[in-house]
Amino acid sequence: MDQPDQELTRLGLPELAAHSETPARLGRSIFDTKNVSIYYGSFRAVADVSLSVYENEITAFIGPSGCGKTTVLRTLNRMNDLIPTARVEGDVEYRGEALYAPGVSPAAVRRCIGMVFQKPNPFPKSIYDNVAYGPRINGERKKARLDEIVERSLHQAALWEEVKDRLNKSGLSLSGGQAQRLCIARTLAVEPDVILMDEPCSALDPIATGRIEDLMHEIKSQYTIVIVTHNMQQAARVSDRTAFYSVLRDDKSDVRTGTLVEYDLTESIFSNPRDPRTQAYVTGRVG
Repeated sequence: MDQPDQELTRLGLPELAAHSETPARLGRSIFDTKNVSIYYGSFRAVADVSLSVYENEITAFIGPSGCGKTTVLRTLNRMNDLIPTARVEGDVEYRGEALYAPGVSPAAVRRCIGMVFQKPNPFPKSIYDNVAYGPRINGERKKARLDEIVERSLHQAALWEEVKDRLNKSGLSLSGGQAQRLCIARTLAVEPDVILMDEPCSALDPIATGRIEDLMHEIKSQYTIVIVTHNMQQAARVSDRTAFYSVLRDDKSDVRTGTLVEYDLTESIFSNPRDPRTQAYVTGRVG
């Protein structure tokens, strides 16, 4: 079965697999959002976001605090469903199918579309058990197969050589950069289609940050990556495309709503932006 078929089946929509008869191709659209607005109760946090995320690319979301970057990111794997007052209006498609359609399992979505959070969050388990946790939850019980998954995932996360002799040690014993790579390995262990990263380097030193950035470059041939970052230099270094978000303020009510200002190839965003708001932000005139 081709990868697109597998992901549609894992989302709880096996009948859609028949519509994906050819393997995924480089440059294929993975996510398409059209006029997406995101609400918390009556408050509209993000307004009218339309963009496409492409396969085997790194897409960066940049912008000032409160502009909706993380809110949009969490919409791509239905993490906002965990907030009782949250709702999404507009269309969010994953591989051409409605991500919020009735019958789509949010839990299955999160297995296909993994997430790495801002603060490293290893489980209070051994390094081995941290990585094996997801496969075990998904029903894998064979020790030989789990060993294979753990080693492969730690290799992919560029952590194997550092921890191969202490897999039984607690994941909480690792340094910040190692812990974040362990979390990435834990995500990779369930073989997701997409990896979402919410400021994964914000708590790390420059050396650890460089390792995470190198890792992203190494694995993007196998995964599609979307990263939220406040570090514009990081966005310029790692991403293929960049989306700049900003905040619209209603002076009468002082209500602030996030909006997508500009989305383009990263080189264009940083060297020749079309919107003056983008230019002001990437040149540091406004923050």
